Amino acid sequence: MIEAPFTLDQYIAEQQKCIETALDRCIPPESQDPSTIHRAMRYSLFAGGKRIRPLLAIASAQAIHDAPAGIESAACALELIHTYSLIHDDLPALDNDDLRRGRPTCHKVFGDAIAILAGDALLTLAFEVLSKLEGVDAERRIRLVTELATAAGTAGGMIGGQVNDLEGEGKPPTSELLESIHRAKTGALLRASVRMGAIYAGANAGQLAALTSFGEHAGLAFQIVDDLLDVEQSSEALGKTAGKDARQKKITFPAVYGLDLSHKMAEKERLAAHAALASLGERGERLKQLADLIVHRHA
Repeated sequence: MIEAPFTLDQYIAEQQKCIETALDRCIPPESQDPSTIHRAMRYSLFAGGKRIRPLLAIASAQAIHDAPAGIESAACALELIHTYSLIHDDLPALDNDDLRRGRPTCHKVFGDAIAILAGDALLTLAFEVLSKLEGVDAERRIRLVTELATAAGTAGGMIGGQVNDLEGEGKPPTSELLESIHRAKTGALLRASVRMGAIYAGANAGQLAALTSFGEHAGLAFQIVDDLLDVEQSSEALGKTAGKDARQKKITFPAVYGLDLSHKMAEKERLAAHAALASLGERGERLKQLADLIVHRHA
């Protein structure tokens, strides 16, 4: 693990290498039978991406313990879940998108059936990875599995948020509907990323509470900025089709609050995320930097 004196860019590059290595280790090679499904899984998993969720998990663990060995393996489970959700989101029955991370979506390359199965396989693999973590006692492995399953599920989790998003298309944009969508669809998995890092590193109740609050504010900031980028950036910059939210009449922060107020809300959440880490002192600096990155990113 890289130490604090390194710049944020250096830190991210170092951690991304660890994450990529761990992902490559946990997923079957393309040559393994049935090769088509493994090629499809790898196609989407290694299509790029910032690895924000595993980065948050690692930084959260490091805020509790200087060098939590093996955290990148646990963090991989978050990226597996995230990638599965992107594959399924892009399908014709949902968002019907042809572009993801700057190249054709999984179903455009492998067909709808294999794309569905690739998403299913990544979802399943995430829990296999957590169940087999080495050097982690059974109680913590169970807590990690529970945390991820809840965040990805229906009651306040990612799938529940996706259902609300789908059923909200074309409805009048209200703040209540917006919150029901995004605290679950995006916020739940980002919050879980921080909490899983803390749980892995053995955080006490006070530390877990502080990191949970950070995750909630950072997760909301992420979604606000994501909605803003869909309006303000090009498809080339985003690596996915820009402007789709408005065309599909989705409930977004700009649709409810307008651009100016949405920018102010993102900044408010960034500052609240910083404040949540006060009790951790200098150990929370990397997480603060990642919160800044989430809000100030351009893609």
